Amino acid sequence: MKITKVDVLQFNDPRAKMQRPIWCRIYTDEGIYGDGEAGLAYGVGGSAAFGMVKDLAPLIIGDDPLANEVIWHKLYRNTFWGQNGGPVVFAGISAIDIALWDIKGKYFGKPVYQLLGGKYRDSLRTYASQLQFGWSETRGPLRKTEDYALVAKEAVAQGYDSVKVDFIAFGAAEGGTDFGEGLPWLETEHQTRLLTPEFADMFVSRVAATREAVGPDVDIIVENHSKTDALGAVQVGRRIEQYNIYYYEEPTTPNPKLFAYIKDKVAIPLASGERIYSRWQYYPYFENSSLQVVQPDLANTGGITEGKKIADTAYAYDVSVQPHVAGSPIIIAATLQFEAALPNFIIHEHHFPNQNGRRLAIHDYQPVNSFIEVPNLPGIGNELSEYALANSIKVSIE
Repeated sequence: MKITKVDVLQFNDPRAKMQRPIWCRIYTDEGIYGDGEAGLAYGVGGSAAFGMVKDLAPLIIGDDPLANEVIWHKLYRNTFWGQNGGPVVFAGISAIDIALWDIKGKYFGKPVYQLLGGKYRDSLRTYASQLQFGWSETRGPLRKTEDYALVAKEAVAQGYDSVKVDFIAFGAAEGGTDFGEGLPWLETEHQTRLLTPEFADMFVSRVAATREAVGPDVDIIVENHSKTDALGAVQVGRRIEQYNIYYYEEPTTPNPKLFAYIKDKVAIPLASGERIYSRWQYYPYFENSSLQVVQPDLANTGGITEGKKIADTAYAYDVSVQPHVAGSPIIIAATLQFEAALPNFIIHEHHFPNQNGRRLAIHDYQPVNSFIEVPNLPGIGNELSEYALANSIKVSIE
């Protein structure tokens, strides 16, 4: 079996209020195709990831699609910028690698988890992610303390027993009705300095309100998106220990020495990974025990092939794995396959089910009562829909 063509696609429907996912579909001479995804659909860099997949695609034409390890090695070692690469390089490799695993599963008639050694569980515990944006179609960015409590209750009422919130993504309510005027919208400003008492009080009060709202039996994950420096992360980290936080995600810029500093001063497990790329970048965190939860994103860390190596190494260091997933149903399905095969999996990330996003693939996997079923179909268990294919920019490489 040989690879004959690669279609590189970027979703481009202006009617959809959503990200612009980047995919590839790899075709073979036996009529089997596979779908993969590059994980730079948000933030700055999507066009670069689209270009990277397009640039890598000619290198695999004519290759055996079942030789995913051989292809991964070639894309990493023989492209110059692959070695020690960052998100653009690894997003490109990821899209191709995931599509190859999809092909391999379809070729053998098995779900990917079976090819990874079998599944440890049929369903995966799931948390409601990024509640600061609201958990409904109408609620906007959260600014008032009481809104954090209300939205957390909404998620719990839907059956979730764990929630994740970025408590500093947005400043106080306009007009100074909550902790005064002038606090920044942190999507445009990082707190690379000691936090003011007002800012720290806002953070802690929102955490406290959320804990009071959900009670003692719901896990709360605190997400900082690296918006604080290490000093600020410790300032608020110490104050929120009393609220029994499940783990503290991206408290500062991903750096093993900074994380070691925070770990020594805050009694909450630390998590990071969506901006750590490949096994080589993870190793220092394992060696200094500064991460208790790693969060590799299969769409930007090198795909399933590389993700499994990271997860297996984490297992040797007693580190749990919660893959970061914030893309289309293609990467969601691939991540579910991956998670099922990990003994050290901890919890699955799930975002509000945007209706347009759910139309991008032929299957729509959603959690029920905080658990999501693992697909049992061959390959990753999903593929792009006609809607996605018809509303994407496409470049074909043969």
